[in-house]
Amino acid sequence: MKKKRELSNFLFLTEKIREIVDSKLDTDGKLRGICKLLRDNVSHYDWVGFYLTDKTRENELMLGPFEGDPTEHVRIPFGRGICGQAAELRKTFIVQDVSKETNYLSCNPNVKSEIVIPIFKNGEIVGELDIDSHTPSPFTDEDREFLEKVCEMVSNLQKKKRKS
Repeated sequence: MKKKRELSNFLFLTEKIREIVDSKLDTDGKLRGICKLLRDNVSHYDWVGFYLTDKTRENELMLGPFEGDPTEHVRIPFGRGICGQAAELRKTFIVQDVSKETNYLSCNPNVKSEIVIPIFKNGEIVGELDIDSHTPSPFTDEDREFLEKVCEMVSNLQKKKRKS
């Protein structure tokens, strides 16, 4: 029964996210609204945030809008931590138990698991969606598929990185 409820909730949230993306809010307002919507409506999403590629520094992520406890990780080089690995390897990372990761950047002792989904625009990485959970092993294929759709919608909000 949980799977059916989860899937119908993801369909509902997809429509709500589409409404946010199409709204008159500025980009930060849209990203913040998406973070709040996800955190408030999915019980195992305890911290939801966007990291965006720095337009002035090569291969570095900057913390964007988020919902949850503050984090000290406001800049993350590609390759460092789960977020940096996802950016460097250009793929979704699901970590069901962060205590088993040697390259994990801890920001809150309550975090047990994490999912990071890259955001692409014209084949270039422009950011990522990072979600931490206080629940061990909560992320499913349905979470991954749903969040990858969210990142596709968000990709249209991001400007392509300028080459200097």
